[in-house]
Amino acid sequence: MNKVVANADVALEGIRDNMTLMVGGFGLCGIPENSIAALVRKGVKGLTCISNNAGVDDFGLGLLLQTKQIKKMISSYVGENAEFERQMLSGELEVELIPQGTLAERCRAGGAGIPAFYTPAGYGTEVAEGKETREFNGKMYVMEHGFHADFALVKAWKGDTQGNLLFRHTARNFNPLMAMAGKITVVEVEELVEPGELDPNTIHTPGIFVQRIFQGSNYEKRIEQRTTRKRN
Repeated sequence: MNKVVANADVALEGIRDNMTLMVGGFGLCGIPENSIAALVRKGVKGLTCISNNAGVDDFGLGLLLQTKQIKKMISSYVGENAEFERQMLSGELEVELIPQGTLAERCRAGGAGIPAFYTPAGYGTEVAEGKETREFNGKMYVMEHGFHADFALVKAWKGDTQGNLLFRHTARNFNPLMAMAGKITVVEVEELVEPGELDPNTIHTPGIFVQRIFQGSNYEKRIEQRTTRKRN
């Protein structure tokens, strides 16, 4: 199967209004920049986005918030985006906040074929409202369901044409989990190589989870909050 496509616009064929998307990254680290820009150009509306956060006002998923293409955000952290805050408080944007560990495990569970699991995180809070709870060994737990998405948009450091992926340092974050849980997983890589060029012992995500892969370009790799100090 040939998984290589020419660019992000081709890779996102089939994404329509009102779909659910998983978008990798943490803050601005390891986000699929090319795919997000292509979504803006595509103009699809009513999206539900599962992502740790919503980028910043002028970058990452913040670009889709500016164009009001996102209907609902399912996230664990939203503190760096003023437009996100404005839309949430005005009722323009539906928001589901999830403890970060629970968000990660719901992505992993979806990819592993686990329909639901129990976690102590959120018990006794608004997070648990309307959810099944159960006691195990004297401690209360909340049942959470695994996530699934129509598309998962992932950024990797290196990948081969069969979809085997390597992530670099902290850019690994949510990307491998989400790569497993999308019905169609689209991956953009900084370096696309031929099969056999990657050490099989170092692969983070096997190609069986990847349907489309392309060579990305023009990565900005912004820093959200740059902190510096004077040299001695």
